[in-house]
Amino acid sequence: MHEDSEYPAIERDPRPPRGLAKVGAVAVVAAVVVVIAGMISRSHEENAAQQTSTQQSVPTVHLIMPTPGGSSNALVLPATLEGWYTAHIFARVPGYIRSWFHDIGDRVGAGTPLGAIDTPDLDQQISAARAALERRQAEAVLARTTAARWQDLLKSASVSRQEADEKNADEATHAAAVHEAAANLNRLLALKAYATIRSPFAGEVTLRNADIGDLVGPGTTNQQPLFAVADESRIRVYVDVPQQYAASMKPGLTATLSVPESPGKAIPARVIATSGAVNSRNGAFQVQLVTPNPGDTLKSGGYAQVSFALPPPPGVVTVPSSALVLRGSGTKVATVDASGHVHLLPVVLGRDLGSTVEISSGLSRGTPVIDSPSDSIANGEKVHVEGG
Repeated sequence: MHEDSEYPAIERDPRPPRGLAKVGAVAVVAAVVVVIAGMISRSHEENAAQQTSTQQSVPTVHLIMPTPGGSSNALVLPATLEGWYTAHIFARVPGYIRSWFHDIGDRVGAGTPLGAIDTPDLDQQISAARAALERRQAEAVLARTTAARWQDLLKSASVSRQEADEKNADEATHAAAVHEAAANLNRLLALKAYATIRSPFAGEVTLRNADIGDLVGPGTTNQQPLFAVADESRIRVYVDVPQQYAASMKPGLTATLSVPESPGKAIPARVIATSGAVNSRNGAFQVQLVTPNPGDTLKSGGYAQVSFALPPPPGVVTVPSSALVLRGSGTKVATVDASGHVHLLPVVLGRDLGSTVEISSGLSRGTPVIDSPSDSIANGEKVHVEGG
């Protein structure tokens, strides 16, 4: 356009309009905010993923609290029954069974004959011993007469003092031989008395191995008792009690028995003695109880369960059997410290109660343990406590 144009030239402003600049600035800020928000969101997602991964790598465990031991406050143990007196009667002399007079189940009195033994060898020995005694007696009479005669001759100096003393010594020697022969005969006669087998006390015949014609007595192979007799008017009860209950087992302590043949029946018994020593094989000591046996309800040699009502031993706690960690170095339980790390504690077991087990030492009542720990659990392992 020419300068001398009728219309003057219009000058243009090189700067953009003010409203458009503001819009651009807002857009830039928004973009920056979006970028920052995205970065923050991604960071949070990464942290959450890391935490989830960490939590998934740490096993979760459930803690349980031990309960006081012996909560049932009944100590139930197996026991064996024996008659108040029990005798197994062997043949004292060699011979053959001639007869037997009583069988199992018979009630007999003290000294009652149970059987008889023929003893031909012993009978011959007795005959020989009688003859030897008679010979010794005859020799002694001759020696006594001779010694008296030599004493008379000594008064007239017909013999020497030495010869008279020899005759006196010979008399004493033959007198001693008479006593020896008599003692031997009496020994054989005493053995002969055992040819009749007798009951040593009143009771019931519980065994008979004797049969007519059997060769019995010393010298036979695999000698067995011919009879057994038991006095079952009272019954002795023997039970092995764990060592931790030793202090509670005192004479006079009462208990109850149960036997398979009388289910549901509680039979009273009381402690009369203890062995006073712990058996190193099973860590228990033997306790002896006694109970009356009217009607012969209990049988010698039978099985029973003895129930003692005892307070639990101090320090004993009970945990589920599933809480035990069995290792080659011994039995342990797993605990968790405040920082969530595992500690394996060695413990000493008491009674096995089936689903639960008593711990005698190594664990206090206030220490929670992990229930059903994994087989691979180790000291110092990090765990997450359920509900913690």
